[in-house]
Amino acid sequence: MIGPRPHKQAAPALLVAGLAVVAASLMLPRLELGADTLRLCLQVSVAVAAGALFLAGLFVVRISDDRRQIAQSEQRFRRAMQDSAIGIAIVGLDGRILETNPAFAAMLGYSREEIEALTFLQITHPDDLQIGRETMDGLKAGTVNAFHFEKRYLRKDGTPVWAHLAGSVIRDETSGRPLYLVSQIEDIDARKQAEARIAEAETRWNFALAGAGQGVWDLDIRRGGTTYSSTWVKMLGYADGELDGDPDRWLTMIHPDDREAVAEADRAHLDGKTEFFEAEFRMRHKDGQWVWILDRGKAIERDRDGRLVRAIGSLTDITRRKQAEERLTVSAAMLADEKERLRVTLQSIGDAVICTDAANRVTFMNPVAEKLTGVSGAAALGKTLGHVYWAVDEETGHRIGVTRPAIGAEAPSDQNSRAVLIRRDDTRCSIRQVVSPIMNERSEFCGLVIVFQDFTDARALQRQLAHAAAHDALTGLANRSSFIRTMEGLVDQARKDGTTAGGGHQFMFIDLDHFKLVNDTGGHAAGDALLKRVAEAVRGVLGPEDIVARLGGDEFAVILKSGSTAGARIAARSIIDAIAGLNFTWDGRQHAIGASIGLAAICANCGEVDEIIAKADAACYVAKAAGRGCVSVAPDGKIADDRSVPPTPLAAAS
Repeated sequence: MIGPRPHKQAAPALLVAGLAVVAASLMLPRLELGADTLRLCLQVSVAVAAGALFLAGLFVVRISDDRRQIAQSEQRFRRAMQDSAIGIAIVGLDGRILETNPAFAAMLGYSREEIEALTFLQITHPDDLQIGRETMDGLKAGTVNAFHFEKRYLRKDGTPVWAHLAGSVIRDETSGRPLYLVSQIEDIDARKQAEARIAEAETRWNFALAGAGQGVWDLDIRRGGTTYSSTWVKMLGYADGELDGDPDRWLTMIHPDDREAVAEADRAHLDGKTEFFEAEFRMRHKDGQWVWILDRGKAIERDRDGRLVRAIGSLTDITRRKQAEERLTVSAAMLADEKERLRVTLQSIGDAVICTDAANRVTFMNPVAEKLTGVSGAAALGKTLGHVYWAVDEETGHRIGVTRPAIGAEAPSDQNSRAVLIRRDDTRCSIRQVVSPIMNERSEFCGLVIVFQDFTDARALQRQLAHAAAHDALTGLANRSSFIRTMEGLVDQARKDGTTAGGGHQFMFIDLDHFKLVNDTGGHAAGDALLKRVAEAVRGVLGPEDIVARLGGDEFAVILKSGSTAGARIAARSIIDAIAGLNFTWDGRQHAIGASIGLAAICANCGEVDEIIAKADAACYVAKAAGRGCVSVAPDGKIADDRSVPPTPLAAAS
């Protein structure tokens, strides 16, 4: 900082004061003898003071001039710094930016205040932090006074910018100690990008020529023959210049089987019949092998008589392409054979096969598929699959889609086992289908293969076996095992729902009264016939949602979907009345039977299935003990006979 400057009139005032003091000393009155010495001393003192004042005035004038010059120099520097189109920064030895000009701040997208709060390390690209470190070490050590290098800075938005940095160190005049740096920063990003583009273009061109195996030849009759590029001669295993000269030498290097065709193409171009010369042929490599070449050229200069003077062309190594074409030819032949074998296989197998493309259009149908769908292959080709093949779920009636499946997903097996094919004439047949996606080597979906068989007979047998496994062969009611599974499911659901005794299902245990007498007198045939009648009677008085089963012998069971105990009593009374009212005659003899019923609730705290059955069985025993033809209820584990229901006349008589 520069301190307060003395007023420009201060120096002349001191000079005048000094002169006045000198004049006053000379004009002092003379003193008597003895006082001369005192006067002389006084005059000398005044003169010395005046001289000091004079010299001080001269010194002040000099300081004022120096400061004025420094201020002017500083003003010129700051003006130049402010107006410079190149970035200028004053930087401390610790890297802090002490002061900068608008050009540098604008180059990096900051305001001056923002950038002067940063260090050069903060605005330098991370990959260029090492650039200039040796220079900075030399500046601090006193071995370097100026510097210049190129590096990348980071704009405020994070994008890099190339800059050329040049500057010098400002040192203390006395000690030589470095004080700060003055740097000029020039934006060279455009030049760097242009250099990069040029280098990239040149690199691409060189790589293109080398990668494509291309060489250049130049036939100039006036210069004595043909010259070849280094790529051309290296392509055939020769050194630079080894093939230059004789314009006809290349013809001798061509494979004998290709030489005539090449010569014909060459003559046709020289005669002006073709605009370009182009031929593919084999040339002998220096090591004896054959290299496939694509040669293209054009006559660019002729003499007055039309004779060739100069032609330029290129040669490309197409050996790999020719080898690939040969492999493709072999592969195509093998593919054709494989395709024919596949066609014969698909035509002769017993399964129906339909193929589609990625757009779900039919591309193939074998004879079995034509027979099952009722559509000929010729009529199906090109049509969407829905016009030919329509499969639905046997139980729900919903269409079973055969569009592109998700990756790794398959149609549910139960859905495939319930598929029904609906033909165009509305006839149906049960089928079993397998749908598989076709994927190419790039894992792209290309279509579907649907393989299906007529499953009508097998499905019918399957249904019969499933029905037999779950139903009583005599009565057609649910058998004990299937009934127990149903009970287990209802108990689990009641526990999940927290169902109470009055809000769940009701279990009914039915035991026939006097049935043994029918067996003993009429035989087992009479007993079986009567059991069928009982099953029909029980089923007839219950709703369609209620479940009826034969547990074995003359024991039956019912699950009432109604959760009301009162409703269960009424239903049980209806069953007892229906069984008692059966008019059963065997061999001319009439038989009368009855039934006793025990009820138990199916609820959250009712226990396991065996416990529920045991409760209902015990309640049934109570009903028999009460005179038969009665209903007993076992709520919450306590068995109580239904005294409110009077015994039937049959029960009273027995």
